[in-house]
Amino acid sequence: MTSTRRIVLSSDHAAIDLRQAVARHIAAKGWDVVDIGPTTPESTHYPKHGQAAAERVTSGDCALGIVLCGTGQGIMMAANKVPGIRCGVCADPFSARMIRAHNDANMMSLGARVIGEGLALEIVDAFLDTAFEGGRHATRVDMIEQAS
Repeated sequence: MTSTRRIVLSSDHAAIDLRQAVARHIAAKGWDVVDIGPTTPESTHYPKHGQAAAERVTSGDCALGIVLCGTGQGIMMAANKVPGIRCGVCADPFSARMIRAHNDANMMSLGARVIGEGLALEIVDAFLDTAFEGGRHATRVDMIEQAS
């Protein structure tokens, strides 16, 4: 059974520093952080990192995931290719709250070249502190799941 406080993080080379800051922040909030890298700044391909993190979520190893790349867009697209993943890129706390509350997102993406560390941590807090509202939104999430 997955711990509801276990989260996977991954990034490409462009977002290592921000990913590590996010990991420290989340761990300080009491989450069990599974940081699957990379750890060196050599150029790497974001699709493999997005997919690897998404598979940790869909396998049940982690309840949630956060992935990062330069813009957040490419790694988000890669994560969403894994059936059962609902990942949205967020550049503000409102969007992070809404993808959890209305879309039951199980992953979030951040762009390290788009937002700074302070804003990123606010976005992460909004994502982690928001629960899915269910109700009419559950019907819509079911429709998303059926389409994949």
